[in-house]
Amino acid sequence: MQTINTRAVVAGAIGNALEWYDFAVYGYFAPVIAAHFFPTGDPVTALIATFGVFAAGFLMRPIGGLVIGHIGDRLGRKAALTLSVALMAIPTSLISVLPTYAAIGLAAPVLLTLLRLLQGLSVGGEYTGSVTFLIERAPPGRRGVVASAGLASAVLGVLLASATGALVETVLTEAQVHAWGWRVPFALGLLVGIVDFYIRRHITEEAPARAHGEEAPPRAPILTAVRDHRGAMARVAAMGILAGVAFYMIFVYAATWLTDVVHVEARAVLDVNTAAMAVLVALIPAAAWLSDRVGRRPVMLAGAAVWSCCRTRCSR
Repeated sequence: MQTINTRAVVAGAIGNALEWYDFAVYGYFAPVIAAHFFPTGDPVTALIATFGVFAAGFLMRPIGGLVIGHIGDRLGRKAALTLSVALMAIPTSLISVLPTYAAIGLAAPVLLTLLRLLQGLSVGGEYTGSVTFLIERAPPGRRGVVASAGLASAVLGVLLASATGALVETVLTEAQVHAWGWRVPFALGLLVGIVDFYIRRHITEEAPARAHGEEAPPRAPILTAVRDHRGAMARVAAMGILAGVAFYMIFVYAATWLTDVVHVEARAVLDVNTAAMAVLVALIPAAAWLSDRVGRRPVMLAGAAVWSCCRTRCSR
């Protein structure tokens, strides 16, 4: 049995975790951001607008996957993943110093939206690129376990964002969080970017052609993929919708709902959220290991059935 390239797995996973921290931290400070950038006089309307900007980042993720994925296919994963670092670190650090609506008016939410779009572009290319990077280096029969490092590290990044939010809410007073404390996690984005860039510089990889087992990479990889694999691509996209909706309902929106609607203390909500994601990080490689043994379909069907059952019971 071939051994797993631990160094490649660690490099792909750590960089992915750091980028998802940058992307997710916005969601945990949505109520504060709403007050500063969408002061409509109606807290609910402001919060909806804030999550609208959060959603805008998701609209850019497929584009990021296409653009940065194309670069990865043509020039190699290292070039693509290094580019995604800059596209995430720069907008995240800029959000930390972005003037609010009170200072520059309508320009504040417009600039915030543009920065979120850049973040979405980055994370769309980052996640797909890092998982592809891992799968290409996985030995036969262990692709599930190796690829799970991509998803587990993404959740770890979101967990890190949640933990940072909990720490800020614990150390600072509510007034301090609203005044300037919310900017601290975004300012850390620059440090995250530097660490991520260092990790990516030391990735070693084969030439793109050898990694794909081809004589030369196609000139337009997306056209080749759509022509030869459009059915598989559609199925994967549908499965991604289920996973994405489930994850962000539970681990991002629910935190805001509990705080603003149920009026649970923000610190308690983030503590519970962080603990729940820690459990998820542990379960991902376990499910991946099982998929290597019994197949992908039974594991995915079981996961979808459990989610459907839980959603039905919670809605009663």
